[in-house]
Amino acid sequence: MADATLAGFESLPSAASQRERHRRDWIGYLAISLGTFIAILDIQIVASSINQIQAGLSASADEIQWVQTAYLIAEVIAIPLSGYLSRLLSTRVYFSLAAAGFTVASVLCACAWNLESMIVFRVIQGFLGGGMIPASFAAMFLMFPEPERRHAPQLVGGLLAILAPSLGPTFGGYITGIASWHWLFLINIVPGALCAWGVWSNVDHDRPEPGVFARTDWPGLLFMAAFLGGLTYALDEGPRVDWFADRGVAFGALLASGGGLLFFWRMFSTDHPIVDLHAFRNRNFALCCLVSAVMGISIFTLNYLTPLFLGRVRGYDSLQIGEVLMVQGCAMFLAAPLVAKLSRVLDPRLVIGLGAGLVAAGSWSNGQMTADWGHAQFVLPQALRGVGMILAFIPMTQLALGTLPPQEVKNASGLYMLMRNIGGAIGLASVATLLNDRLWLHWQSLAVALRPDRAAVRDFLDQAGATLPDGAGLEMLSRLAQRQALTMAYNDMYLLLALAVALTLLLIPLIAKPRNPAAGAEMAH
Repeated sequence: MADATLAGFESLPSAASQRERHRRDWIGYLAISLGTFIAILDIQIVASSINQIQAGLSASADEIQWVQTAYLIAEVIAIPLSGYLSRLLSTRVYFSLAAAGFTVASVLCACAWNLESMIVFRVIQGFLGGGMIPASFAAMFLMFPEPERRHAPQLVGGLLAILAPSLGPTFGGYITGIASWHWLFLINIVPGALCAWGVWSNVDHDRPEPGVFARTDWPGLLFMAAFLGGLTYALDEGPRVDWFADRGVAFGALLASGGGLLFFWRMFSTDHPIVDLHAFRNRNFALCCLVSAVMGISIFTLNYLTPLFLGRVRGYDSLQIGEVLMVQGCAMFLAAPLVAKLSRVLDPRLVIGLGAGLVAAGSWSNGQMTADWGHAQFVLPQALRGVGMILAFIPMTQLALGTLPPQEVKNASGLYMLMRNIGGAIGLASVATLLNDRLWLHWQSLAVALRPDRAAVRDFLDQAGATLPDGAGLEMLSRLAQRQALTMAYNDMYLLLALAVALTLLLIPLIAKPRNPAAGAEMAH
């Protein structure tokens, strides 16, 4: 009896210690997820306020695009480097420094006095933010190694990472409408400081590895920067300047091609590559990265197309566009508990397939638009995509990283996020280019149908001439035709996105599912 009582007392500190450890893990993970959220949010938060920033910095229309391009280039280079830097410094030190630096860089962006200073500060902000983006996925597997404890953090981290791209333009429009563009950056102060404090105070699941620095592959780092920087610049600027007709884009493409060849050669020929690509030997990881890239195309491109349609065709302002886009975010939030339940009872591949199917259905529904579509008509497509994205992404992260050894998770999470972002960049560049081509094609076909010798056209012009000044009827007809051509071009893009996402359904059966939770945990270790 005395021995049993003594054993009970001895177990109390252990139980209390476990509860304290669990509490600190959750605070640290929430802080990391918050940092990931604000870093992704800042990719597109300036998109809806670019005109106001342009006026504030006295920049030209071409120059002001660098406010977004500079962030994108720095971010896409930092994402694959995050695994190397977190091993070198430890997650605690690296993420705390990145969050603190990101916050300071945000304040500097708000204080920028000209375009040049803004670009420098956005590069710093993008590089530090890019380092934070993959950390939430790596931290989830390292801080919650038991699969049964991973459901809730997986839901929280996935929801914030997927919500951020959808909310970026909405937040930007709201903030600029009620305050000024400076607050696009100043709003990062409180969450950035909380993030740095939370990680520094609670995260200690790994230790620095200073020996990594001596093995740094400097040529590989240079080749990677050239490859990703050139690729991002070419994809971002190409649609605006007719691609290779512009010397800068041609040089960016050349830099990406040469840097890419040297980068891949270096990664497979050196003993200590700056980014280990061997994670792609894992079938689950490679397939999930491919599906994630296509879903990235959907996320970023739909957040580009919908505001463009509402602004150019319907004449909506930033506030009205934000109200339409919020439907998708609300649907994600409301569907989150459903994802947690389905992931426990269904094959995760079925959940991913259901999500991809809903995203494709929402995009297909948008492909049937008329020029009169407004908030009410967008509710269903936005809701379908919101629910579909949360259903697809959360279990996909588990299948992508859950079968990798723990020592590979940090590096692999950076590659996983990089594939999503590159997919988004490719999607935006492709849609922006195809949109102009389809617009011209539809305009040409409508112009043939609007010949003045057609009876319907003559009747319209006669009726307009009875109430409008001379020539006004023809001008009205031209505006209506242009509006219709725009709508038809947007429909084509939505249908193309629906087809791309639907094709990923062919890949999902090829993804292997862990036999059971215990097996999944064993594989992850």
